[in-house]
Amino acid sequence: MKAIGIILAGGTYHGLGTLVKKRNTAAIPIGSCYRAVDFSLSNMSNSGIRKVAVMAQHNTRSLADHLSSSKWWDLGRKKGGLFLFTPDMSSSVSFGFRGTVDAMYQNISFLKRSNEPYVIITGGEQVNRMDYRELIKYHKDKNADITIVSKKMAGQDVSKYGVLEIDENNRMINFEEKPFEPQQDVVSLGTYIVSRELLISLLEETHKEGRYNFVTDILIRHRRKLRIYAYMFDGYWRNARSIEEYYEMSMEFLEEDVRQLFFKTEPYIFTKVKDEAPAKLNLGSKVTKSLLGGGVINNGTIDNSVLFRKVYVGDQAIIRNSIVMENTTIGRNCIIEYAVIDRNVVVSDNQIIVGTKDKLAIVSKDTIQ
Repeated sequence: MKAIGIILAGGTYHGLGTLVKKRNTAAIPIGSCYRAVDFSLSNMSNSGIRKVAVMAQHNTRSLADHLSSSKWWDLGRKKGGLFLFTPDMSSSVSFGFRGTVDAMYQNISFLKRSNEPYVIITGGEQVNRMDYRELIKYHKDKNADITIVSKKMAGQDVSKYGVLEIDENNRMINFEEKPFEPQQDVVSLGTYIVSRELLISLLEETHKEGRYNFVTDILIRHRRKLRIYAYMFDGYWRNARSIEEYYEMSMEFLEEDVRQLFFKTEPYIFTKVKDEAPAKLNLGSKVTKSLLGGGVINNGTIDNSVLFRKVYVGDQAIIRNSIVMENTTIGRNCIIEYAVIDRNVVVSDNQIIVGTKDKLAIVSKDTIQ
């Protein structure tokens, strides 16, 4: 594969609240065993991209720990590698990345020292399966300067996305970032392909003018000058920007077609392996339509829920329609419904934590009584 990868993991979605208070958005747990960044990393590796840079800004400790070894995504090659860039690694300025352009510009040496002709840019919090080889072929066939991975979302609220207007050949005519009243239903999925030399030129030009955002200062500003095309993607794609969206996406992992896509279809999605025993279901416990991570010990009833690694569920406890993150203890006789419980929480015996589908109960170490 004649491309390198850039994963932008600097954004903080305030709608995720306590879930990103102490973790980078790209490190948010997904599907009982993954982190969000695993999907972009696996897509890169499975597409033959062997050199990937992750550019992260906020709460990078958990992400750095997860990315401590490149072998899990088969990126530990002599001519490739997995690189983590944070603002404190750059001596060019005394503050953090001021935007997506600035993040890439401050690490432009990564681009200049590479030889591959193309760059795939994507986000660290996207959950999807994508073959970037097909994207590169499309980009070359269109003789495009930039190609934007896009999706048609007819009948949905697209006001929180970048919305494209395209012609009959999928060439972009206009681009509106989070429009108040969208007139189109084709949205950008935040994944792009551009030639390495053109990207370097655009970054240097844009930074020189004191501009720092890839969407507004490159895509929108150059929409008439550059040949920008939309690559229409019709597969599964989610990008959780709020706790409600995160909950809905997690519940989708309980559906057979989504589990088939991510757990049982090659090439697989990879993650950092933890050496834990399989989930243990003690006598009298019950589990229905749920995902349990390694090291879970269950003595109660779990229904339509996602439990991450090393969760302990006490006798007679009931967990329904909930997400419980790693290293959490649920005491005896507890009732947990429509809740999202963060990592390392201890719910003492006989506690009742019940939300609704429209108003989830959110629990962290800082909020538990």
